[in-house]
Amino acid sequence: MSHPSPKHEPTFPEYGSYREAGRITTLLRKETVGGILLVIAAAVAIIWANSPWSDAYVALRDFEIGYEPWHLELSLGTWAADGLLAIFFFLVGLELKREFVEGDLRNFRSAIVPITAAAGGVLVPALIYTAIASQRPELHHGWAIPTATDIAFAVAVLAIIGSHLPPALRIFLLTLAVVDDLLAISIIALFYTDHIEVVPLVLAIAVIAVYAVVAQRFRVFFSRHAAAAWCILLPVGIVAWALMHASGIHATIAGVLLGFAIPVLHRREVRDEALGTPGLAEEFEHRFRPISAGFAVPVFAFFAAGVPIGGVDGLRDAFTHPLTFAIVIALVVGKPIGILTSTWVMTKVLRARLDPELRWIDMVGVGLLAGIGFTVSLLIAELTFAPGTQEHDIAKVAILSASVVAAILASLLLGSRNRRYRRIAQREAVDADDDGIPDVYQSAG
Repeated sequence: MSHPSPKHEPTFPEYGSYREAGRITTLLRKETVGGILLVIAAAVAIIWANSPWSDAYVALRDFEIGYEPWHLELSLGTWAADGLLAIFFFLVGLELKREFVEGDLRNFRSAIVPITAAAGGVLVPALIYTAIASQRPELHHGWAIPTATDIAFAVAVLAIIGSHLPPALRIFLLTLAVVDDLLAISIIALFYTDHIEVVPLVLAIAVIAVYAVVAQRFRVFFSRHAAAAWCILLPVGIVAWALMHASGIHATIAGVLLGFAIPVLHRREVRDEALGTPGLAEEFEHRFRPISAGFAVPVFAFFAAGVPIGGVDGLRDAFTHPLTFAIVIALVVGKPIGILTSTWVMTKVLRARLDPELRWIDMVGVGLLAGIGFTVSLLIAELTFAPGTQEHDIAKVAILSASVVAAILASLLLGSRNRRYRRIAQREAVDADDDGIPDVYQSAG
């Protein structure tokens, strides 16, 4: 990967800047910890929900708390799905904003490949699900379940198998997952909203607009006085979330919009980092990332993954149900096909070629990692099928099964490529001019 191609023959994936690669590496390291906690929380929930003490799990999940006059007396499971996941989607919005301002999405040529890959990774699984479930009208509404990618679970798999996946592929995977999450949350807003209360929605949009104006207007002040940002912006954000919840649109939408409203300084702008003062986006990401990865997402997984399987008979019924086939095949097969095909087509359109150090089998591995749906897939399953129905439980069993199968296949494939990845890593570390920046990032521009 250290041999740049001629200008008339650009390569894919691109390296970007050394600073961006370092930021992505740090971010994924935090997501790795969160992914491991997520898996542990889900495993505990499954074991508890199928133990003699399952009634205690159900009672805990369904325990209601909150202020009823504001329609916020919700079960703990609902608080996790509507409230805690809003933190996760806030970071999705923030990361998306950063990608547009200073990441791979800032210019068309770099952005079009991961955007197209994400679109293919949404469209193909949805089509496969629809085709398999076409004879069961009650299942049609679940077409969006296999469209999501769980980046935390995916990078946890990379950490567990010790994969040395090249930074360019890691950046591509993260960018793809962020765009994928945006598409998933857009699908939730458009197709999983039963009714809309106009007044709360208008007020929510107005409050988010105020939030954006205040954050932009006082971004320098907030960057230097983090406590003020928390005292002013956090309450405004909570009001926006409550109004969005009251509007009938899933409250996590507010999280994405609030994250996207945070100002991000362009790399060419003067920063206060030399004075030890991070920007507002850096401050919020630093504070919210541990909360999301270490608490919000694992707690959601704990309440969402606890499915009563019903022993051998229950497993047999689940694994022979059309819904299981639809979800598993769509995630494990549809995701890699959609991502690989759309990426190949786009590289042909752009007249680019895959980096000579990589092979298309590496992209298959990335596609399999993207087939780990989990968090957002579980959220869509919650919105699709009513709790207590057979389809609700089977959908969750299918999501868990598909995520495990995709993780195993990705581990086997990428693990077999580790020797090559180590050689690439050694070449990428070369810094012949001893300026602190590996030469490959300088030759890549």
